[in-house]
Amino acid sequence: MNLSLIWVLVQFFVCAAAVSVAGYRLAVEGERIGQAWGLTGSWVGLAMLASVTSLPELLTGVSAVTLAHSPNIALGDALGSCVINLGFLVVVDFVLRDEPLYRKTSASHLLSGAFGVVMLGFVAMNILLAGTPGFSHPAVDGVGLYSPVIVLLYLVALRLVFQHERRRPSSPAEAAQPHEGAARQSSVWQSLGRFMLSALVVAAAGVWLPVAGAQLADALQWNRSFIGTLFIALTTSLPELAVTLSAIKLRALDMAVGNLLGSNLFNVVIIAIDDVAYRQGVLLAHVSPLHAVTALSAVVMTGLAMIGLFYRPQSRVLRTVGWVSIALAAVYLFNTYTVFLYGA
Repeated sequence: MNLSLIWVLVQFFVCAAAVSVAGYRLAVEGERIGQAWGLTGSWVGLAMLASVTSLPELLTGVSAVTLAHSPNIALGDALGSCVINLGFLVVVDFVLRDEPLYRKTSASHLLSGAFGVVMLGFVAMNILLAGTPGFSHPAVDGVGLYSPVIVLLYLVALRLVFQHERRRPSSPAEAAQPHEGAARQSSVWQSLGRFMLSALVVAAAGVWLPVAGAQLADALQWNRSFIGTLFIALTTSLPELAVTLSAIKLRALDMAVGNLLGSNLFNVVIIAIDDVAYRQGVLLAHVSPLHAVTALSAVVMTGLAMIGLFYRPQSRVLRTVGWVSIALAAVYLFNTYTVFLYGA
């Protein structure tokens, strides 16, 4: 192993560590701020935590298309993070030893999962259309018209999920009220300060991640679609994993699942933001069509999770995880193997 490869690996793993630690602090302080503002725990997981833990994906995607000139890394990171987030459900199911995951999770997550299927399927459709001979994405100033549609779908999803959350009964954890008075104000300001500091760390690491990833791909002679879909997506998804495991420890399972599904919705919006930042044309017209496999893998995995939330299977395979988790892991491995072999 030459020194240049070692230096690239050092940069990559330093960025990974920074994103993981600072991203976790972002999520913790964001949750405290949300509670001070009177938001429910489920809504904090779906909207606020999802957006802050997806900040690395946002910064990495914009950096990939502007600094590294690697649209495949940007799209691979966004879609790969969706697949990885759904793969984290397998980790959750394995960690929960007393009862299967889908027996304890609220069925209200079906709504956010359904929107995930719609948004990811819409992206897959546009990726495949871009590879169709004679087809050209309608665009305004180099931005595909699919981008505002993605943003609109996201806003509609937030609106409907918020209305649904307000109608359903609150759990005891969600009903807990923050402290009042001067102590509460002091705590909020402290949380805001820690939030901003953590955001700066995540921003710095997120900007450099795609550059280090591109160098790593060149050094190892691996395709950039694979680097974006697996390594960078896994790195930028570390905050989601940290928050998920912490939520399980605090017995806030619905917040953990809401964070993962909400992060996937926000990750699709990141594709629209990357499209605006990419000035060489319509983003989805300059990427490998194989990314449609990742998008459709995320659709299948979301569908499996929805089946689990609706059917609520009780059995475990070899007393470890449920059959839904085994199916999720199989789809994840299939997607990783396919992108590694055929990615650009």
